[in-house]
Amino acid sequence: MAFTTPLPMPMLSEPIYRRDFQKRDGRWLQLYGLKPHDLPPLHEDDFAVAKGGELRYHPLRREWNVYAPHRQNRTFKPSAADDPLAPTRPNAAATEIPFADFELAVFENKFTNFHHEAPPTQDVVGVPSATAKGQCDVVVYTPDAIGNLYSVGQARRKLLLAAWVDRYNYHFAHGADFVLPFESRGEPVGVTLHHPHGQIYAFPNVPNVQANMQQSFEAGYDLAHEVETWSEYDVTRAGGIRAVCPPYARFPFEVWLVPETPVRGPWDFTPEQAEGFAHLLGDITRRYDAHFEGPTAYMLTLHAAPRSAKDWQFTAQFYPLLRAPGRIKYLASVEQGTGMFTVDVMPESAASILKAL
Repeated sequence: MAFTTPLPMPMLSEPIYRRDFQKRDGRWLQLYGLKPHDLPPLHEDDFAVAKGGELRYHPLRREWNVYAPHRQNRTFKPSAADDPLAPTRPNAAATEIPFADFELAVFENKFTNFHHEAPPTQDVVGVPSATAKGQCDVVVYTPDAIGNLYSVGQARRKLLLAAWVDRYNYHFAHGADFVLPFESRGEPVGVTLHHPHGQIYAFPNVPNVQANMQQSFEAGYDLAHEVETWSEYDVTRAGGIRAVCPPYARFPFEVWLVPETPVRGPWDFTPEQAEGFAHLLGDITRRYDAHFEGPTAYMLTLHAAPRSAKDWQFTAQFYPLLRAPGRIKYLASVEQGTGMFTVDVMPESAASILKAL
């Protein structure tokens, strides 16, 4: 299938194109680009595709968790020659992307937690369960095997933003209650594929963290107003987006990207906000790597409004897993057993250090 007409992205001045391609195993692949993609598909394998797990309710923590035992067999630290996120090469093993080149790619994860055809749940006495309907996408930032959100450049970061917005629209239109784009970077976080990439989970429910955020916003908590008073927690700003280490951060050197004029999600960005947000995604990555003296293991999550939310203020949140160069911040017994984090660096000190970089 050829590229569609340019996607409607009013927050970006550049036209964005998307090519939809159905793989032999039935999964869909989207190729996003600043120019139309018209390369012919190459050979494909018949991958075995799981169709999600199941949800079970934890009555003491009052939360749903997903069980997906098939993920035990997911790809684990392949060699460079077996990189499943690379472009497919002639006379080489097929990868997840059956084209010789691309700009940015999104496809359905074959080791998925959620699936639109999730299997029926098992009966467990006294434990509520539910089908794990939804979808899990893999987002491949670049055809290059090495890179990060800073090195890929501003044009690629804006393309990533366009892909995120397009996938938000798709998943909400197909019944998702909450959509979470995220990136896990580095082996200390559990990354098993080093090719620059992120993921998107389309949830069939609103997880507890976001449900609590929704209650706070709907009760009147004004994050944008609070951030105006956090001058000593400022790291930097660009295009109407502020990067801050919140005074209630749970991770050492945690950074939030907060629009000064609130929006529900990145789909509501102005062109200035989109430019600033894309810049800061790279700039915070650069500052982390400079401070921690090498590629920094972190988790990045985008917190946009759930489908049911009336009042909401979008943030993107970086959680680095280091407390100093070469020193991992472990989430150990206290954090896991109580949910109360012990933080080794004061947020105002972290902001001062990152700001100086």
